[in-house]
Amino acid sequence: MPILELLLHNVLTRKVRTALTAAAVAIGVLTVATLGVVTHSFTDTAAAVLRTGKADFTVSQKGVSDLLSSVIDQARVKRIAATPGVASAVGALVATTKYNDANPLFLEIGLPASDLAEFGVKIVAGRAFEENAKDQIMLGYRAADNLGKKVGDPITVDGNNYRIVGLYETGQSLGDTGSMMPLPRLQANEREASEVTLVFVRTVPGANIPAVRKVVEHDNPELVTVRTATEFGRVDRNLQLLRAVDRGSTVLALFIGAVIVGNTMLLSFYQRTREFGVMRAVGWSRWRLMALILGEGLFMGLLGAIVGVLLTWGLTQWLARLPALLGLLHPQYTATIFWRALAVALGIGFLGALYPAVRAAFLSPATALSRE
Repeated sequence: MPILELLLHNVLTRKVRTALTAAAVAIGVLTVATLGVVTHSFTDTAAAVLRTGKADFTVSQKGVSDLLSSVIDQARVKRIAATPGVASAVGALVATTKYNDANPLFLEIGLPASDLAEFGVKIVAGRAFEENAKDQIMLGYRAADNLGKKVGDPITVDGNNYRIVGLYETGQSLGDTGSMMPLPRLQANEREASEVTLVFVRTVPGANIPAVRKVVEHDNPELVTVRTATEFGRVDRNLQLLRAVDRGSTVLALFIGAVIVGNTMLLSFYQRTREFGVMRAVGWSRWRLMALILGEGLFMGLLGAIVGVLLTWGLTQWLARLPALLGLLHPQYTATIFWRALAVALGIGFLGALYPAVRAAFLSPATALSRE
């Protein structure tokens, strides 16, 4: 019987062993893939705040627990703007509030009216707010559509009453589902006088952006610059912790899954001792016997990967609907996450089957056939 046909026969006829092994692999895949999806989704949501302004890089306070807890004095904004190679530096106060159950993460951005164009804001209806207006607000065009609002309508945000004077577009989905108001107004609401959350920096054409970033960080040791989503961990310690948990879970899932699969395969080895002895007696080589057992482990790992991926999809969809995560978690299923999950599944299957495979390959036919 060809080895592949025998492999499938062994896997499909030993249903309990296959189910237990695949379940162990599926749990490992579920852990790794779910944490991967959650980490990537949170990173993308947080990094979207950094991409709201049309900037070459963003400046934040160093060592904060999360991005929106960054505090930068407006005097620093002027110092950054004066840095050689910087064309403009726009300080923005960024806050979030719950507008309603359908919009639990409503973005509020405070900006000087004179910096709207530099920030990348395009007015698509109405006009911009006035510099020191206390009751004027602009909505992103997506937010206006979601909330059923138009220019001239009243709106209450975080307990404060405003009149919508304009609709804007930034080209970033998170920014376009939020609001903008005069910087002094939001500073008063948040009790952050003369302070902003982030500084969005544009460099002069042809400038060496990495060099400009180094100068900004050298002149402002308490600040850090961020340009890409992969650098987001430089700002947010919570994300650093989440990434560490994500990496640790991969190693832990691989280890625990391999132990469980190895235990199941080893029990099967003792039950199949005479079978292996017969194979060796009729001329099966050690390498061929090892290939059979490792192949069974890999096949069951693949089955577990399929089940684990389906469970991951269901779990992440359920998590995204939890009130505590609504609007924060937008599951994104990237190829990288699932390739890693597949690698973990196959790794569990291979490592779990390795020891039983070696034991079977070096088993003496006479000893094996003498066992009951």
